[in-house]
Amino acid sequence: MTFTRRTLLGAAGAVAVLPGEASASGRLFRESLDYALGKLRQVAPNVTSFPEETKFEKWTYVNSGGWVGGFWPGMHWLAFLDSGDEQFKAWAVESALRLSPRRTDTSIHDLGFLFYPSWVTAYRLTGDASWRDGAVQAASSLIQRYNEKGRFIRAWGALGTPANAGRAIMDTMMNLDLLTFASEQTGESRFLDVAVAHALTTRAKFIRPDGSTPHVFDFNPDTGEDIGPNTNQGYSPTSCWSRGQAWGIYGFTTMYRRTRRREFLEAARKLADFALDALTPDHVPVWDYRSPLAPNDVKDSSAGAIMACGLLDLAVASGRLSYRVAALRILDALCRTCLTTRSERHEAILARGTRNRRTEVGIEVSLPYGDYYLMEALLRVLKPREISRAIGL
Repeated sequence: MTFTRRTLLGAAGAVAVLPGEASASGRLFRESLDYALGKLRQVAPNVTSFPEETKFEKWTYVNSGGWVGGFWPGMHWLAFLDSGDEQFKAWAVESALRLSPRRTDTSIHDLGFLFYPSWVTAYRLTGDASWRDGAVQAASSLIQRYNEKGRFIRAWGALGTPANAGRAIMDTMMNLDLLTFASEQTGESRFLDVAVAHALTTRAKFIRPDGSTPHVFDFNPDTGEDIGPNTNQGYSPTSCWSRGQAWGIYGFTTMYRRTRRREFLEAARKLADFALDALTPDHVPVWDYRSPLAPNDVKDSSAGAIMACGLLDLAVASGRLSYRVAALRILDALCRTCLTTRSERHEAILARGTRNRRTEVGIEVSLPYGDYYLMEALLRVLKPREISRAIGL
């Protein structure tokens, strides 16, 4: 079913679109977001670093922030947005400022993950130009990883080192919006040019005819020539890692909104249609849609939360209400079956996450990006105007 953009934007303020479901889902989503805010209030006073994953229901930390450091301040900005509680703002500012040294870090591609939920959102909510300037500085660091020959942003490894020099990964689609923000704020096209080039390469090299994707695509870093698909977190080079697929749905939809290039919208729809066809009846993604144990392998709730955000955005971008219906079903399933409500001692919000099944690291754990994107998805439904202001929808 196709709807106009105006219809979808109007429906964005409604909690659900299926008859008889609105009030029940609305209560569940509100209760789930309240639970998230309560958990943050309980845990935040004792957190002095960046949560990475849980072990025995308690956060473990990465002091530098790793690639996940932006999600902890990001959660507090979203909590502040919802509640108006200045304590959440104070926690957000405190933790975001601890990322300051990473603005000049050229050794990773994850600067969007680090600075978009933390510093870009901070600028949008406070108007303080120092947050904007820091995010632009991070974008300047990120574009140094662009490989002109292959037209991709290098995923891993310090610049000048040979290992992984030709590796591009699906996750980088989520780092491109930091570049579009920098281009918008500075008027310099170089940021947007890199973002568009990388997105076009990802579209051309990663997306298979059926809409599935590998996690990794390798290039010859010196010539830019194709080597071929590979994986780091998926089951195999020919499988489809569900979180990577979710990054793609979200990232391509975002790039369509920023550029209005139809090929990005078509890419997002192709990835979404594959993932929705592969989704199990419980509406929580298996960690890899082509795992030999699928559909009965371990789940990744974080993939579901990211996918719900992307589908809600895609519904508006495409004018297709079916994507919103699918997103609400995923979100409903996460709230009913994946919250940590069964344990008072649990420090996270969303259970049943999988960090890296292939290497048996972080199986059935909580992950900060799972918590963050669950909160974002809930706010996209409950408070669409407010979240639009915070993350630039």
